[in-house]
Amino acid sequence: MPIKSVLRRTLGIKHHVVKEFREDESGFIVRLDVRKGRRLPCGTCGAMGKVRDRLAGREWRHVPLWGISVRLVYRPARVKCKHCGKIRVEAIPWSTGKSRLTTGLIWLLAGWCKLLPWQQVADRYGVSWSTVAGAVKAAVKYGLAHREMEGLLYIGIDELSRRKGHVYVTNVYDLDEKRLLWSGEGRSKETLEQFIAEHGQALQERVVAICCDMWQPYIDMIKAHFPNAVLVFDRFHITQHLNAAVDEVRREEAAELKKTNPELLKRTRYLWLKNAENLTDQQRARLGYLEKLNLKCHRAYLLKEFFREFWEYASKGWAKRFLDKWFWWATHSRLKPLRDFAWMLRRHEDDILSYFDVRIDNGTVEGLNNKAKVVSHRCYGFRTAKTYITALYHCLGELPEPELVHKFS
Repeated sequence: MPIKSVLRRTLGIKHHVVKEFREDESGFIVRLDVRKGRRLPCGTCGAMGKVRDRLAGREWRHVPLWGISVRLVYRPARVKCKHCGKIRVEAIPWSTGKSRLTTGLIWLLAGWCKLLPWQQVADRYGVSWSTVAGAVKAAVKYGLAHREMEGLLYIGIDELSRRKGHVYVTNVYDLDEKRLLWSGEGRSKETLEQFIAEHGQALQERVVAICCDMWQPYIDMIKAHFPNAVLVFDRFHITQHLNAAVDEVRREEAAELKKTNPELLKRTRYLWLKNAENLTDQQRARLGYLEKLNLKCHRAYLLKEFFREFWEYASKGWAKRFLDKWFWWATHSRLKPLRDFAWMLRRHEDDILSYFDVRIDNGTVEGLNNKAKVVSHRCYGFRTAKTYITALYHCLGELPEPELVHKFS
């Protein structure tokens, strides 16, 4: 295939022709021109109009050919648009707006940014970091404008630490499609209000259930703006609270034994927090010894292990009976951390039991959060929340991409 034909196909041009193809020390230079007698689309409305005059020449970076840089040179035309009633600059088919990159190069850079650090992509293609960032922003802007939002049933909400110092972003995930739906800076009521303002009305009728942790701003906003959706508290966050209570019992008892037997509970933290079937033979042997000593830690451990049965019930009614029984045991265990945890369950009992109406949890969310951490680590962190959120959309949003013309069959 002649080189000019390759360029025409990669650029997707119909009303333009490759006038010249040459090489200099910087790479390939391609000079384009308008086909004689052709009408061109208006850059504002897209209506076809006669060419009135030409502007000064512009240059665009294009997808490299065989590793060699390609620059396009063209004088944009101004067309007389009858629809707008004005003289407009033509719509450039290989680029958008004032970008100095072709659409093909923008999507090439953006695609590599899903796999490599942005600076590495910039070095690979001989462009600046800001150029690569602009390509990713353009890809995200296109994807958000063209993504499908129909059929959304279940969403999960969770926060993610962006950097040290309790700096968070709040992420809203589509649990069905396993994708990032929305991300915003902060972990407050105002953060979720921004999400509601952007998507609330469109989602209110379609969302069946929302899964989140027991963070009060989340609860208030969900119940205020999604009254018909079932609120389900994430089972993994509940388990985290229970493990924290068990660990608090261990620390308190270790402090009590500091004078009489300081070595007894040393290096036993994960002995009490692990599930019984995950203990090593050595840990089982040590646990067998400790359980004979009537320790508070062991009572807390037994309550933790027994609580695991709660999630196995098929019936909401039987789960409620179990929760009542476990609540009595925990509140009569003489273990304050377990008693506090039991009362927390009682305060949120209805939303915890909603799990048995709609069996969803934030397991998908935790998996996506782990991917989000990889995105941050791969790029050695981002200076601003806005850039970080753009990267999250790009890598986790499952955003649609245009069908580029240079896909050969």
